[in-house]
Amino acid sequence: MNEDSEATEKEEVKEEAAEEVPEQSEEEKAKEKLNEANDKYLRLSAEYDNYRRRTLKEKMELTKTAGESLLLALLPVIDDLDRAMAHMDDAKDVEALKEGMKLIQTKFNDFLGQQGMKEIEAKDKEFDTDQHEAITKIPAPTEDMKGKVIDCIEKGYTLHEKVVRFSKVVVGE
Repeated sequence: MNEDSEATEKEEVKEEAAEEVPEQSEEEKAKEKLNEANDKYLRLSAEYDNYRRRTLKEKMELTKTAGESLLLALLPVIDDLDRAMAHMDDAKDVEALKEGMKLIQTKFNDFLGQQGMKEIEAKDKEFDTDQHEAITKIPAPTEDMKGKVIDCIEKGYTLHEKVVRFSKVVVGE
């Protein structure tokens, strides 16, 4: 019986050892999965941070260079103004000078229109708080001018239908 009890004890030890091994391997597997998940998380977090930095840098560069094309398109108008100023002292024909300045103004206004900027028509229009800023009110010269814009002190502008500067106006009351 001694041999039987020794054999039984050996089998029990083997069974206990066999039971412990899978528990450790399951624990190790869980630790390994945890480490893998943690590693994936860290990599994904780093990748997201890099993405955020890269897009922020691209945005900053885009805003820096976005104005470049606008300024390049303005250069011909500036050149025309420089030429007009250079010949202003020598000009004997005032009418030709006025005509040249009108052409430059037209060229500049065309440029603004191409960029989506439009002048707000104000004079003789109904006063509109969405487009006009009343500087002062004066008695209306005629009855039909009450509540209308009598004079425009400073022009207003819209950019793609959004008011970027209100017209400063005098309103009849």
